[in-house]
Amino acid sequence: MFLPIEGSLDYLAVLILICIALVIATAVISINKIFGTSPREITRKKYETYECGVEYVGDAHQQFSVRYYLVGIIFLIFDVEVVFMYPWTLVYHTYLKTGPLILLEMGLFFMLLLGGYFYLRLRGALSWD
Repeated sequence: MFLPIEGSLDYLAVLILICIALVIATAVISINKIFGTSPREITRKKYETYECGVEYVGDAHQQFSVRYYLVGIIFLIFDVEVVFMYPWTLVYHTYLKTGPLILLEMGLFFMLLLGGYFYLRLRGALSWD
């Protein structure tokens, strides 16, 4: 069950890329093992927290407002939705010649995006206070 020559040549570039990646990764790890040095002395100072040379004060555990994470998640959601607009702009002129359906689809997408935005505004998810 061998593939014909034409079909297997399609994956030749992927195979070459995998081989190059394996050679480079092996070379880097080997060079690190040969020339790398391990720490000569282990002191207590080495295991302390370093923050730009400033002595730390208090506990490292702080409570953040849930709104901080909420705004971050909302940003990611709208950011991902905006990423979907990029391919649409690339094929806009091509599909506009076939009919106005592409405008209707993007109009629906914008309406869903604006609906989500107004819902968040009405719920107060974007107000920090």
